[in-house]
Amino acid sequence: MQQVLGITATAEQSMRFVEMYEHLHRHPELSMQEHQTAAFIRRQLAQIGAEVINCSETGVVGILRNGDGPTIGFRADIDGLPMKEETGLPYASEAVAFTGAGASVPVMHGCGHDSHIACALASAELLADHPEDWKGTIVFIFQPGEEIAAGAASMVDAGLWKLAPQPQVILAQHLAPIAAGTVESRPGPVTSLAESLEVTVRGKGAHGSQPSSAIDPIVIAAFTIVRLQTVVSRGTSPLDSVVVTVGTIHAGLKENIIPSEATFTINIRTPDETVRTQVLEQIRRIISAEAAAGGASEPSVVELYQFPRCHNDPQEFAAVNRSLAAVLGDDNVMTDRARSMGSEDFGWLGDSIEVPTVFWWYGAYERERMTDGAPGNHSPHFAPDALESTEHGIRSALAAILGYVGNTDKASER
Repeated sequence: MQQVLGITATAEQSMRFVEMYEHLHRHPELSMQEHQTAAFIRRQLAQIGAEVINCSETGVVGILRNGDGPTIGFRADIDGLPMKEETGLPYASEAVAFTGAGASVPVMHGCGHDSHIACALASAELLADHPEDWKGTIVFIFQPGEEIAAGAASMVDAGLWKLAPQPQVILAQHLAPIAAGTVESRPGPVTSLAESLEVTVRGKGAHGSQPSSAIDPIVIAAFTIVRLQTVVSRGTSPLDSVVVTVGTIHAGLKENIIPSEATFTINIRTPDETVRTQVLEQIRRIISAEAAAGGASEPSVVELYQFPRCHNDPQEFAAVNRSLAAVLGDDNVMTDRARSMGSEDFGWLGDSIEVPTVFWWYGAYERERMTDGAPGNHSPHFAPDALESTEHGIRSALAAILGYVGNTDKASER
């Protein structure tokens, strides 16, 4: 690994960091079930002499203290996805787990959280090995349940900021299908707000040959789903980025029986709280109106999860990017990435204590692979280059962290 402001990994460490990533990739766990992952993280942190705190059932905090100086936070999310890996990698996951509903599902680190863990642990080890190069306190937050918007809130609710020192800024990075050695982000809003709803339409069942005796929940659900398409096309400004997706629908067991219930789920993405409120009001109005038009009772609407804003503080964003550019080079730091329609629960960590946050993406693939449509996050084919992505993920993490706590003129100016 190339030197980062005086810190360089040995050849043995570099190899071990890649092996750590491959181990984590091979052993993913579902959101809020990351017990073995959390145990692995605790062992690694204990070995380098970090103060280790359990925060929520599977959340882990590692604290490095090294004299007087700034206190900063650095988050790495740790959960995998319920999907079957199809990368063909020698360290591909074959893990299987059970969902909360009891269904058996394959599990894959299809979003890069394995890399997030490895890069954060490696950065902590290198900082612990080089106390002469920095001063201050670093709070490493290994957060569960990001994929279901449960982990950040669970750690805050478990007393994160009473158990750990409150930082002046919290940083996070995320692997992405861009060239290794590059980073991308933007000031202000970084990702979209999001929520998912489960809607159950309750009608009246009947024999398939006697539809006049039924209140058909499938027909009502179908009309509702079609009508929901107007929320974006007719209910919001074309200048606002809004997505309303119906991802599942379930009803009935046999073709000649009209069931009494139909259930579908909705995923909603909005740019800010104002638009979120407008969109949710429209969705609920449509659900109620279509049920009434079909003669059904008021459907039940259950919120499955909600993602908060993920916001880059402009001043801290500029400071972090100066640090990244000093290590990676100006040409490798992009500051005008479009706001993502994806979502993140990272924002809760900072918003809960009114502390600024900075979030950026770092590259997964060697540049040569970027020309052939390299698979992106949440693809069963997502296969980052282990060496390149790990090495550069560590460099970008260290560059940002040392920008605050490093023994450099740049750090002292902050």
